Amino acid sequence: MGIDELIAIAKRRGLSAISITDHDTTAAATRAVIIGRRQQLNVIHGVEFSTIDTPRQKKAHLLCYLCDIPDRLEGMCRRTSESRKKSSMAMVRKVMRYFPITPELIVKCATGSTNIYKQHIMHALMDAGYADSIYGDIYDQLFAPGHGAALVETEYPDTREVLELIHSAGGVAVLAHPAAYHNEDLLEELTDSGLDGVEVWHPDHDETDSERLLAFAKEHGLLATGGSDFHGMYSPAARPLGSTAVEDDCVAALMSYKDKMKRKNA
Repeated sequence: MGIDELIAIAKRRGLSAISITDHDTTAAATRAVIIGRRQQLNVIHGVEFSTIDTPRQKKAHLLCYLCDIPDRLEGMCRRTSESRKKSSMAMVRKVMRYFPITPELIVKCATGSTNIYKQHIMHALMDAGYADSIYGDIYDQLFAPGHGAALVETEYPDTREVLELIHSAGGVAVLAHPAAYHNEDLLEELTDSGLDGVEVWHPDHDETDSERLLAFAKEHGLLATGGSDFHGMYSPAARPLGSTAVEDDCVAALMSYKDKMKRKNA
């Protein structure tokens, strides 16, 4: 799905604002802001960084909103992209040992993406008739964490390094879905290091998770954000755009916070 279609759906759903936060690239976000302006929809510039909490060896995602100098993020984005390309190609070679599909079919399924992901490989297996869904027994056989027969992990930058980079680019740093990734200890540490916000509302957070995170945000003066984490057909379950939304007050708080950052750094 292209940016134009995404914005059209957002408008039909009555959303007042959205943010495009692709993983480790700002390309779509920059274009979306321009298209949103034309279509009279508030599109908040963003990117979601894949990182590793090095001391705990856990994955963690950091959202960057409204950065002043996107070019400053490009080096990190390229570094992660190159690492992902290496791991993706290694996974493609492994999968081809088990299933006689072609690299061209996988590349075709990844059209429009900046990289090849596990979901694109599964899409190719579906097109070739070897699987009937993106997620299921074959996905687990190939890509289950720790023992997937074709899994090759990507090397990610340290979470704290990325936090510093976001702030150096004038961005607002938010820890994404900490309950889903079991990053609660990291959340406390990053809060002490200047984290700006936490994603409270997310499809993988239950009501208890959201209540706990909202209380934490209020106690520590953090922004509370949320989103549907929309991935189209590549989501594990149906997750329409805007299915997890936040009140306009949350968007207003983000914009106000950003304004204060600008005045402080002026």
